[in-house]
Amino acid sequence: MSKLDGNERWKTKMLLTDHVDQYDQKNKDQGAGSKMLTNDEREMIRDLILLPHIDTMVGKSMRDLDHSSSILKRAFVLAGESIQRRIMQDTYRLQKELKQRNVRFIADEQDEFVIYHKVFCRGYQDRFGMTRDVMRTEISLRLTKYTAELGDTLKEHLK
Repeated sequence: MSKLDGNERWKTKMLLTDHVDQYDQKNKDQGAGSKMLTNDEREMIRDLILLPHIDTMVGKSMRDLDHSSSILKRAFVLAGESIQRRIMQDTYRLQKELKQRNVRFIADEQDEFVIYHKVFCRGYQDRFGMTRDVMRTEISLRLTKYTAELGDTLKEHLK
């Protein structure tokens, strides 16, 4: 807070718009530099934790298809590869975004029902935990989303 904040006398003085913009930008940057995790960052961390699990599940499903005698085996494998590409794109995007925000995390410990990660955010350390049930639900939702996106892409190409 500067000496001019709260001083009503300075409101009537003429200021260049550049100075006002600089002052507003400085205050905005200080607010964005908060050491606490935002909800968006928590969601990014959650997604970045879940994406490797989803990739593993899709890979296992594709390996199971290799031993299948289904006539649509090749189509299912191509769909799985497409979903894996999308998972990798999302992983790289999230890693880049978190790195820009100076947020990183490492696996911490596993309880019977909860998996914890240590989160380092702009000099602040936090603990992020997810239960296995939440992970299963989120993985299911994310796989449904990827499958729906793939279906939409196929429908667009068929038109």
